[in-house]
Amino acid sequence: MHDKPDQTVEALIEEFLTARATRKPSPHTLAAYRRDLTGVAALEVADGDATPLPLGRLPVGALSPRLMRAAFARFAAPRAAASVHRAWSTWNSFFTFLVADGVVAGNPMPAVGRPRTPLPRPKPLRGEDTPEELLAAVARAEGRQRDPWPERDVVVLALALCAGLRLSELLALRVSSLAGRDGERRVDVAGKGGRPRTVPIEAGVDRVVGGYLDSRRRRFGVRSVRPDGPLLVDRRGEPLRRGGLQYLVESCFRRAGIGDRVPRGARLHALRHTFATRLAEDGASAAEIMRLLGHASLASSQTYIEVTAGQQRAAVAANRTNRALSGLGL
Repeated sequence: MHDKPDQTVEALIEEFLTARATRKPSPHTLAAYRRDLTGVAALEVADGDATPLPLGRLPVGALSPRLMRAAFARFAAPRAAASVHRAWSTWNSFFTFLVADGVVAGNPMPAVGRPRTPLPRPKPLRGEDTPEELLAAVARAEGRQRDPWPERDVVVLALALCAGLRLSELLALRVSSLAGRDGERRVDVAGKGGRPRTVPIEAGVDRVVGGYLDSRRRRFGVRSVRPDGPLLVDRRGEPLRRGGLQYLVESCFRRAGIGDRVPRGARLHALRHTFATRLAEDGASAAEIMRLLGHASLASSQTYIEVTAGQQRAAVAANRTNRALSGLGL
């Protein structure tokens, strides 16, 4: 069955990426798969010396455990543990695909070491009232804006702060994604890794979405809000794209004057993390947070509860009565 050892790694990478595309990953995810596979494969050697063999000539049969270990050692040297761990997972999926297709007899990745990486820590907005300040500031149309559309901007913030949606999930929303009877409204989300989920929304979110759709009808006409159309559009009525959404969120931070309260590199994800952190502060369990955020594992959701417990301890430690007790000398 395993009669394809001469197929090139380059060709098989393309087959793997084509197969992955049927799962509808984001373009960003597919690009990451390609970087991980080609980055390590380019370091493979065919004859034990330091001369890399071009991917178009490297046969898959050359990918022995010994060569994979050597390639990953070179790949890992200049990179962070998280990047190496992600590349290891990509190659593990690649070999699983090859084994299932009968291209290779086994997966060599268990013989390749990988670093342990801690789960990323949540990066919510700093400041107790920052989310409320942000929403209030963005709701006010500023004369300095060339074409202010506060109704649309507030909807983006509300869906991230009150439903915990990722950037890709926001972009995938349709007008019909918000559904349900009064008192039972929800948003149907096309989650990461093809995992759909449903997030309940409260009357406040439903109201601002309705106000946004009304403003969109006034701008572009009734046909612009057909159920199968994108929920989020730009100022020309075109579907909002990744770069445009990132710029929109950053401009909201600037208009609200809270740039110093946004964790470095967090952008829209800071709003999602704020949603999860507030859930934990208000007593939600890790299982509830997992379902609402669409996490693949309970461990990811547990980090929000751990951070909240740490914040509570820090608040207690800041009580100056504790300092008085330590000075009693008893």
